[in-house]
Amino acid sequence: MSMMRTHLAMRSFSRDESVKQHKLAPGTVRRILGYARNYRSLIIGFLVLLVVDSLLVVAQPLLFRRIIDDGITPGNSAVVTMSALMVAGLAVINALVGLVSRWQSARIGEGLIYDLRSEVYAHVQRQPIAFFTRTQTGALVSRLNNDVIGAQQAFTSTLSGVLGNLISLVVVLITMFALSWQVTLASLVLVPLFILPAKWMGRRLAGLTRQQMQMNSDMSTQMTERFNIGGALLTKLFGRPEQEDAEFSGRAARVRDIGVSIAMANRYFFTALTLVAALATALVYGLGGNLVITGALTLGTLLALTGLLAQLYGPLTALSNVRVDVMTALVSFERVFEVLDLKPLITQSDQPVDLQPGPVSVRFRDVDFHYPAAAEVSLAS
Repeated sequence: MSMMRTHLAMRSFSRDESVKQHKLAPGTVRRILGYARNYRSLIIGFLVLLVVDSLLVVAQPLLFRRIIDDGITPGNSAVVTMSALMVAGLAVINALVGLVSRWQSARIGEGLIYDLRSEVYAHVQRQPIAFFTRTQTGALVSRLNNDVIGAQQAFTSTLSGVLGNLISLVVVLITMFALSWQVTLASLVLVPLFILPAKWMGRRLAGLTRQQMQMNSDMSTQMTERFNIGGALLTKLFGRPEQEDAEFSGRAARVRDIGVSIAMANRYFFTALTLVAALATALVYGLGGNLVITGALTLGTLLALTGLLAQLYGPLTALSNVRVDVMTALVSFERVFEVLDLKPLITQSDQPVDLQPGPVSVRFRDVDFHYPAAAEVSLAS
């Protein structure tokens, strides 16, 4: 299991699973697809490259199998040379596919951020003054920054992660079953040893991460309140700098301690997944080695299965938490749409009337007054 796949699985399981219970507003997915239409060709090309990348994953182990079974074992140097050149060619193709897919992913993601930010900014500019007096500036800026970036991940990280893992899993499983159904079934027996510890550790990581974010927020709030003229003046008037120092040091110490806890939890997560992957490899070598001895399996096939096994558990682990990944991205979109759905209380007339020169009069009829509800002129955090 590669470091990259382990990191992605770790990040997926450390997300807050409570998002799975969230009910999306009707029409959210349809509105998201509307933004995707602007990048239809790029998305199609990106999906094609995901398929190509998944095929390349199984191509290399199969070529290694050919080198051993058809080249080294019978002593055919021509097959060895040609297969080695093909492996080198696949490596070059794989590198090019990675570069092009990253370019497409960046174009889609950054383009989406541009579209959303521009639309949200222009819409907020048209809100009445009451909106800005009742809305927390931090909450509004968070929608423009954090939630827009979270929405971007729906088209980049989540799209590539979910579809890429799904395609890769299907291709790898089909190839492994074609090579040896016995070894493949034995490998799948260890899948719960991957997923169950990952989910348990993921929930712990999610809780620690929430605590870390809250502690960092508390520490930042204290600095913001004290490092302005009002806060500094208040501190001087009360004459308690030692108490302020002790309070801040306590908060900084808690941030330090939970940072160590998160680092160790991440390490336990990585160690557990690496250990199970090593056990699975040992199982494949043990079972497959005996099949090679009995003649039911070739040596090249055994090595190919071992190579494919490294590409099996990563997608399986990531897909077991796919609902959290998808809902996290969709909720970010929904929070952005909440801003776009705010209707200005004061709008310009569609058919304005030009005022004639000279004196004018204004008449009021059936005029009443009320304070608008908070939901009409403000934004929840």
